[in-house]
Amino acid sequence: QGQLVESGGGLVPPGGSLRLSCVASGFSLDYFNIGWFRQAPGKERELVAGITSSGSAIYADSVKGRFTISRDNAKNTAHLQMSSLKPEDTAVYYCHALRFGDGMDYWGKGTLVTVSS
Repeated sequence: QGQLVESGGGLVPPGGSLRLSCVASGFSLDYFNIGWFRQAPGKERELVAGITSSGSAIYADSVKGRFTISRDNAKNTAHLQMSSLKPEDTAVYYCHALRFGDGMDYWGKGTLVTVSS
């Protein structure tokens, strides 16, 4: 049974940095596209950044230049490096893995990021 587990969230002041990790177990991330989503209180879940199985990345306009998504297939792990954090980045961040061929996907349970002084 495959699962994703996020870690690295926490409380950080505005302007600070955090690095989120997403570790997969029970399956290989090699052929999956990976996305980091976030959901703030009272708002819908939104895509923050995504990376394809070949390493191409996309970002939401709100995080371009501040966030970097990466993957390490050898460690079955993905990361989201977040810098210049703003209070509006406060949300639960979720990792998602999607295999386009058959639609198989997995969601993590999320990690809370709070940006506040």
